[in-house]
Amino acid sequence: MDWEFPEILGMGNGSSKGGLLKKQQRGLTCHLPDSRRLLLFLHLFITIKNLRMKSTFFVAIILVSMISFSGTAQDAKTRTKEFNLDDEVAISGYDPVAYFRSNKAIKGKKDQSVYHQGVIYYFSSVENKEEFKKKPSKYEPEYGGWCAYAMGAKGEKVSIDPETFKIINGKLYLFYNSFFNNTLKSWNKDESGLKTKADVNWKKIFH
Repeated sequence: MDWEFPEILGMGNGSSKGGLLKKQQRGLTCHLPDSRRLLLFLHLFITIKNLRMKSTFFVAIILVSMISFSGTAQDAKTRTKEFNLDDEVAISGYDPVAYFRSNKAIKGKKDQSVYHQGVIYYFSSVENKEEFKKKPSKYEPEYGGWCAYAMGAKGEKVSIDPETFKIINGKLYLFYNSFFNNTLKSWNKDESGLKTKADVNWKKIFH
């Protein structure tokens, strides 16, 4: 049984104990004992198979990365469109972490900002900024920063007063408060029912 191999096999130009190489007009023919021929065949087969597996693996990684990046970009675009923002800035520039740490609304600073999936947040301190970066979803306001009462009562996106808020089960809820209409008071009258409706209505808008 004969195979033709290029000269880079490095088996010499003459004879050896394991076989005989001789040049023929159509190429280089290798004569090997059956055992060595079998081992060489298996080696080549495994090498080709491994190369194919590696190629498939790397292609899979690239595809997953592309899908992940595309999904993230799409999510950021949707958030920018549906959230309550002013030039991509959320909560009128108020510090989202301060609501939890200080239990009050505190204006953030432009030089202490974080861009997160299409939304910019300002912070009043480096500590608050770093805390937010650990887990943004913990501090972002519910319903994209729109009035929680309006989202529950009418399913509408209504602006808010950053200083009118409430922390419920570790989540930040903001409310409209203007022209003698403090919607937080109305929310408190039926918080459970309005919250349930608001959750459903927001999913219709942002999903």
